[in-house]
Amino acid sequence: MKKLYYLFLFLIGVFNFISAQTKVSGKVVDNTNQPIPYANIVFKGSNIGVVSNEDGKFYIESDQNYKTLLVSFVGFPTKEVTLPKQINYNFIVTLSEGQNLKEVVVYAGKTSKKNNPALDILRKIWERRRKNGLKMFKQYQYSKYEKVEFDMNTIDSAMMKSKLFKGLEFVFKNVDTSRVTGKTYLPIFINESLSDVYGDNVAGKSKEILKANKNSGLGNGDGVNTFIKDLYNDFDIYDNYLYFFDKSFTSPLSRTGIDVYNYVLADTAFIDNKWCYNIVFYPRRKGELTFKGDFWVNDTTFAIKKINMAVTKSANINWVKDIYVEQEFEVLNDSIFLPTRDYMMTDFALRKKEESKGIYGKRTTLYQDFKFDQKKPDSFYKEEVNYIDNSVYNKDDDFWRENRFERLNKDEEGIYKMLDTLKTVKKFKRMYNLVSILGSGYIEMNNFDYGPIFSTFGYNEVEGVRLRVGGRTYFGPNDTWRLQGYTAYGFEDNKFKYGLSGKWMVDKKKRLILSGGNRRDVEQIGASLTTTNDVLGRSYASSGLFTTGSNGKLTNINLSTIAAEIEPVKNLTFQLGFSYRTLESASETFSLDYYTDNTLTDIKSEVKQSELNFQIEFTPKRKTIGYGVERREVDSPYSRFFVNYSSGFKGLFDSDFDYQKLQLYYRQPIIIGALGHSNLTMELGKTFGQIPLGLMSVVPGNQTYFIIKNTFSNLNFYEFVTDEYATFQWEHNFNGKIFARFPYLRKLNLREIIGLRGVYGKISDENRAINASGLTYVAPEKPYWEYSAGIGNIFKVFRIDFAWRANYRNLPDTNNFTVKGSFGFYF
Repeated sequence: MKKLYYLFLFLIGVFNFISAQTKVSGKVVDNTNQPIPYANIVFKGSNIGVVSNEDGKFYIESDQNYKTLLVSFVGFPTKEVTLPKQINYNFIVTLSEGQNLKEVVVYAGKTSKKNNPALDILRKIWERRRKNGLKMFKQYQYSKYEKVEFDMNTIDSAMMKSKLFKGLEFVFKNVDTSRVTGKTYLPIFINESLSDVYGDNVAGKSKEILKANKNSGLGNGDGVNTFIKDLYNDFDIYDNYLYFFDKSFTSPLSRTGIDVYNYVLADTAFIDNKWCYNIVFYPRRKGELTFKGDFWVNDTTFAIKKINMAVTKSANINWVKDIYVEQEFEVLNDSIFLPTRDYMMTDFALRKKEESKGIYGKRTTLYQDFKFDQKKPDSFYKEEVNYIDNSVYNKDDDFWRENRFERLNKDEEGIYKMLDTLKTVKKFKRMYNLVSILGSGYIEMNNFDYGPIFSTFGYNEVEGVRLRVGGRTYFGPNDTWRLQGYTAYGFEDNKFKYGLSGKWMVDKKKRLILSGGNRRDVEQIGASLTTTNDVLGRSYASSGLFTTGSNGKLTNINLSTIAAEIEPVKNLTFQLGFSYRTLESASETFSLDYYTDNTLTDIKSEVKQSELNFQIEFTPKRKTIGYGVERREVDSPYSRFFVNYSSGFKGLFDSDFDYQKLQLYYRQPIIIGALGHSNLTMELGKTFGQIPLGLMSVVPGNQTYFIIKNTFSNLNFYEFVTDEYATFQWEHNFNGKIFARFPYLRKLNLREIIGLRGVYGKISDENRAINASGLTYVAPEKPYWEYSAGIGNIFKVFRIDFAWRANYRNLPDTNNFTVKGSFGFYF
């Protein structure tokens, strides 16, 4: 297990080196040796400072030589501490309460909200927040340089001597010490980029044009770049909430900050010839998504000159031990403060203990060449749908030396050479491939990927144990065409199943994609309401290993499709497709029979149907990675609006029915600041024309032990059948906001989740008339409701939901109460 742990650390990492002359790590305590959290520590004669953590521990570093530390906290006199040497570790600073303090108000635990000069300054910041920085101008543009790095941290002799690194010992020549935490680290990946950024505050539009990009380490860096974009969103410290790792942190400059932070006016000083106040902030309660740190603010414009902040270790966030953020601003024309440098460092770790090993993720951003009020036409801000300029990834070393905003030092240049060498080592390649398999689910075999390996086993009443093998073509993340296929075998029905599909992007700029395929398989056709004709799509309900009750209502399906889709505008897709399917029951205990004549004497068991589909999908603010026929999504919330119109043609290829079907789907994520986030989902649908059970809209039940989105936890398969329906689903995750108020629950970092689901539906008399399946049609003409309450983040990976029926409780075989769970890795 230790080798796997080292392997995990080794293959996710990054780099940042800043040489330092003075380093101090230690702890601030009181006379009784109790730690003092959130004490302010600065080098005397500088504005370089940090705030101790919840345990009183701190680390401070500078590339200058300093001899004295100033340590302060409200209720204690400031203490000057002489440093015996330039590098000091495990340094203990003891603060003693003063006997005759003057002009010092001693606060008991929390700072006062009355007569606090720090709060008076904070209110001035609120008043001027829209009159500072880039928001002062109608339009703006600037150049941006960004460097992202991953490092494996807490390198020790045991790790260096591990058999895992045998043959790779040369990498440890590049071990260095973090200026933020004082820990050793080893660089694994570096990415640099140069961009031009444009914005129009009047129109509310912005655009970033990439000019150059360079990767080193971990292959081509595509997967790492995706990970980076998931984690490191741009942010504005003046906003009320800052979003990291899909979580909403209360900004120390927020208007609601008074309720969650303590503020102390700690110092005043000239910075770049501007008189500034220094305010220290730290959380009023543990367990909430807040920061600790300090900021310097100008005394006339009340613009932030510099801010340092770190997420507290008690914050309810997984796999992250530390988040540290720095921002610096320069003064333009005596009154305008513009960003010049951002720095963010995250310490990813399996545990939050001080000695635990982990991964540093770092992002350094520099800004320059600001220009203002140069209006661009609206067409300039139109997003490219699928544009890629490969030249930006092929800039030579001379280009980077001339265009970097700051030069690489000798150590950084040496690390580039080390990473380039590492990629040629066979052992490293093997380790990288293993982690890639676990991440993607596919085993790479030259230009063919075998998998997904997680779909190998399944079980249902018809097939019994089910084995599946498959794969796809893969030449790179930007492939313009892809073939995929699989075959499966059921040991109970003794039948082979298969699926084959292909996609070809014939126009890259508009993403015109032609697709087609065929699937013969066993399926739970009542697993979802709004569906697409994805040939290789397979519902979880028909292949899960564990289910409740009978799951024998399965259908043999033979589906063939062809389609063309186009994306003329970013995130707006149109698709026109044609499908032909045959449906028949796969079980002796389930029937799709229907009458074919008005006398209700002739019965048919198989449905043959030709169908023309037209789909529109709009996903505003969706972010994707790659430019190929298949793209990867960045994990950030976005809305989805989907419309599907289908028309069946009787007689075409011996098709059985004429009908028209209209379906609408709408999903809206809502982030509610410190109260967490909600997801709203609504679906509407109606079928015009006479259809049998196999073509009806079945309200999706859930007979597994697992949570499945857009299903009803207390419904069985085929419990409700409709040809006209409307559903509503709401789920809200409080992200631990409530549990954090209870001391005994706070340390568990549990998260509260509540939900409400409802459906209304009808069935026409003509569709009831042709039903010969033996299944009694029940439609929720009186809306069906269920509600749930859940606990998430159990042991960081498990969620459990409790769901209750609100009505229809006396139907046969009803589930009035269910318990379902899910596993997942979430921050």
